[in-house]
Amino acid sequence: MKFKSLVIVAFLIFSNLKINAQNYELEKVTIAELQEKVCPQDTAAPAAILFKKARTFFTFTRDAGFSANHVYEFKIKIYKKEGLSWADQKVRFYIGYENLQEDRLEFSNAATYNLENGKIVKTKLDNQGSFKKKINEYWKEKTITLPNVKVGSIIEYKYILKTENIVKFPDFDIQYDIPLNYFYYKTEIPEFYIYKPILIGNIPLESESKFANGGQSFENEYNQTNSITYKQINSFYSGKDIPAIKEEPYVDNFENYKGTIKHELERVRLPEQPVKDYALTWEGVATTIFKDSHFGTELNENSFLIEDVRRLVDKVESKTERMNLIFTYVQNRMNWNETNDYYTDKGVKKAYADQTGNVAEINFILISMLRLGGIDANPVLVSTVENGRPVYPTRTGFNYVIAAAEIDGKQILLDATHKLTVPDILPLNVITWKGRLIKKDGTSSEINLEPLKASRENFAYSIKIDEQAKISGQARIYHTDYDAYTFRVNNNTKTQDNYLEKLEEELGALSISNYKIENQKSNLNEGVLETFSFTSNDQLETIGGKIFINPLMFYTRNKNPFSQEKRQMPIYFGYKNQERFIFNIEIPEGYEIESVPKAVKISSVDNEISYSLNFSVNANKIQIGSVKEINNSTFAPEDYEMLKEFFQKIIVSQNEKIVLKKI
Repeated sequence: MKFKSLVIVAFLIFSNLKINAQNYELEKVTIAELQEKVCPQDTAAPAAILFKKARTFFTFTRDAGFSANHVYEFKIKIYKKEGLSWADQKVRFYIGYENLQEDRLEFSNAATYNLENGKIVKTKLDNQGSFKKKINEYWKEKTITLPNVKVGSIIEYKYILKTENIVKFPDFDIQYDIPLNYFYYKTEIPEFYIYKPILIGNIPLESESKFANGGQSFENEYNQTNSITYKQINSFYSGKDIPAIKEEPYVDNFENYKGTIKHELERVRLPEQPVKDYALTWEGVATTIFKDSHFGTELNENSFLIEDVRRLVDKVESKTERMNLIFTYVQNRMNWNETNDYYTDKGVKKAYADQTGNVAEINFILISMLRLGGIDANPVLVSTVENGRPVYPTRTGFNYVIAAAEIDGKQILLDATHKLTVPDILPLNVITWKGRLIKKDGTSSEINLEPLKASRENFAYSIKIDEQAKISGQARIYHTDYDAYTFRVNNNTKTQDNYLEKLEEELGALSISNYKIENQKSNLNEGVLETFSFTSNDQLETIGGKIFINPLMFYTRNKNPFSQEKRQMPIYFGYKNQERFIFNIEIPEGYEIESVPKAVKISSVDNEISYSLNFSVNANKIQIGSVKEINNSTFAPEDYEMLKEFFQKIIVSQNEKIVLKKI
């Protein structure tokens, strides 16, 4: 089973397709639109975007040079109570630049339309309906709340984002959790700037591109009006009847798959200046990042670490032991400020002194200490799950950096920002497909971030059934690798009482006693081991003197996680996993085994997912063994029907009963 389409991404090919000429303007609301009770394309939709329009154009000033202006217009129809949340609109804009003015954002033309006594009534937004707040040192957010919004209303608004940042345009979203009836996007780009347009999602659209004359007037240093003229590329994108994107189970990041048009600066060729490439190849991306003073220079800043490294590993010969000592030291000393970046902020020296830093600062310290300890270590650029997957060469596609150490020809991935990671166990939001390793000379290579071996969960139960169909026994549960890491992340802050209360509930009201756990908060390189005793009065079913047993007892599946008729997005399991169950059951005196289900073995054509269920009977004992293996972290949407059928067969097999009858 090949994974055919991890993310549907295509370069937009400009064509001479005819652009929809229908007029879509603000303040053109009709009675027919207000009377409409349901969305024609999706009768279940709580609201629909009747149209979204945008225009990107450039302006010029003597001091700042070219700036980008992004103008957006929306018109939205509210059909149901659940759609009233669309009355609140929030837009974030960036303020954290070092050498640029912060972005500016302004709303306008915000109004609500209602039908009252057969007439259209317009309510404009006053100044009290909007406010601005600072999210953090990098972002601000402006919010408006449209007035007098009710079921049946139409709302509309406009905003303009002005920015000196021309490296990357804001994403132009063309798919939401409600339908979009029509969109139109125009860009007017001076010939000096070459952008790469990329379409995310399988959304049909029409596009066209052509040259036009452009020009700007500006004031020179003597307050005289000057002008420049140039050619510009005018591009148009449009589409209609875009369906809502639906939430689906087992998705890494919903945002990765919704329809979006992206633009990223690829090349600048200003008159009388050298051509500057930004992101033509991965090698170019890595070189550009490496040359930045907040990356390459900071990696070479290590003199302040020499004494601590000598103290840690001076008498340690094993490179693996040296790596583990340095990793644990950095992990314990440094505290992550929850900022993701592959560039340093305050610098590694100050971060080390403060014992606090961003991702780059902490992992650069780790890399420098490993190198001082005689270990070949390099940074690896990563895009987190939340940031999306950089399928094509892009600087802004990355937002994180980890370390890669090489010992005896084996590469070990490390991230010291999180307290529960260990070598080759990364935070779950980092194991996303591919990373980009940058060497000391600035060259780079692609590496696989996904774990090569499967994480395991082994469940072993010894169970005794008495004549009243009550059960008692002992359990041993062992979690390894990413399953152990996930267990620790989910449960390390819980009290044992809270954890056991939840566990008893999940296992069907078991009563648990003698609970012990090993390696939960220490020995993180080892698996987590749980042992306990248990009893239950209502796990088994008795009818007519017979006892009926589900083969997997309290782990029996009753619901298929894949119940939707169709699937839009890839199915993401996170990492390879093996789940193994062994139940040794002793039946009560006075009973014999009447029947056991047939053994089951299910697998995909290429064995990327498999399941088996087997039974062994010996006198008054039954042994049940079950193994489910997922050998691929991600499956394409085309595999959805296979997975849906696979899990349905598991459910059927687990709900066939073992039957005991009285002798």
